[in-house]
Amino acid sequence: MEEFFKLKERDSSVAQEARAGLTTFLAMAYIIVVNPGLMVIAGVPANAAVTATCIGAGIMTIIMGLFANRPIACASGMGINAVVAFTLTAMTDGDWHASMAVVFVEGVAILLLVLCGLREAIMDAIPIPLRHAISVGLGLFIAMIGLKDGGIIVANDSTMVALGQVMSPTFVVGVISIVATLILYVAEVPGSLLLGILIAVITGIPLGVTQAPTGVVSPLDFSSFGAPFQTDANGIAGIVKVLTTPVLLVFAFSLMMSDFFDTMGTAMAVAKQGDFLNADGSVENIKEILIVDSAAAAVGGFIGASSITTFVESSSGAADGGRSGLTSVFTGILFIIAAFFAPLISVVSSAATCGALVMVGYLMMNDVVDINWTDITEAFPA
Repeated sequence: MEEFFKLKERDSSVAQEARAGLTTFLAMAYIIVVNPGLMVIAGVPANAAVTATCIGAGIMTIIMGLFANRPIACASGMGINAVVAFTLTAMTDGDWHASMAVVFVEGVAILLLVLCGLREAIMDAIPIPLRHAISVGLGLFIAMIGLKDGGIIVANDSTMVALGQVMSPTFVVGVISIVATLILYVAEVPGSLLLGILIAVITGIPLGVTQAPTGVVSPLDFSSFGAPFQTDANGIAGIVKVLTTPVLLVFAFSLMMSDFFDTMGTAMAVAKQGDFLNADGSVENIKEILIVDSAAAAVGGFIGASSITTFVESSSGAADGGRSGLTSVFTGILFIIAAFFAPLISVVSSAATCGALVMVGYLMMNDVVDINWTDITEAFPA
């Protein structure tokens, strides 16, 4: 094991990698709650959404560790999952199988680009300000969804958005979720996003927002696996709808472009923390990382978990000493274990995840400072 993961060469140990793996899991475990909630909105059955989210994240994170040998974890990407739930589902008239087929097509396309060496070349050609702008835009979108889920903002015909009902139970839980998450994050408490969710869940019990669980452990639900090839009431498979609908193919391309930028930014952030960022700004083992990331996107669409991608929260594990793929293996195992606890996860209300969504949105919006606003040729397109 030490030889395979090059632990001595990277001045690490099994214990150090295990600790880093747990840190990464705690930092991104909120996705176990948030993603199923969004997938249910898209139409995926609740237990199936939990299974797909956990198993997909677990398997692809382990593969990343074994193939790329770097401390990078994968899970359903924030931003794209929200787009799938709210935008893509509307475009497919509520057919979530077709929505997942769009994600599947995007993943296959981007995998082919990586294998041909085009993804790296295209990434290098994209202006850096545009990469930052996409991250900022997705961050704003995610934060808005969090505020909506927490009842803090509501739709308004005149002003588009308005303040929610201040004394409603949902509003109170949403505010507590944000405040708790912010305090824990500022205090640098490991797993602050997940702990913020748990605090909001507990607070929601006396307020009637948190419902009692129907159990603790449940069998895995694989009914969403193969989603792109499952048929609707008319016997038409989702993949057929996508391949015969130009607007959906164009949408798949737009998702692919988003994946382009997010993965490169994530890889650089984790590489900086994990000490595998070269002096010229290139990331060691980047081709292997991109191959797994691209395959993960296709897998996410296939199993009904939305696009699976590398997570910037992996940098927390790298900062905690993770230097090899063994960190990812430990993180992946924890995700697979979590898949068996769907009943407990289902009690988490959307209001409880408000703080995690707003915090993730905030972190993604940090890229706005890297845009040169004094240069109109950079700032205006961004």
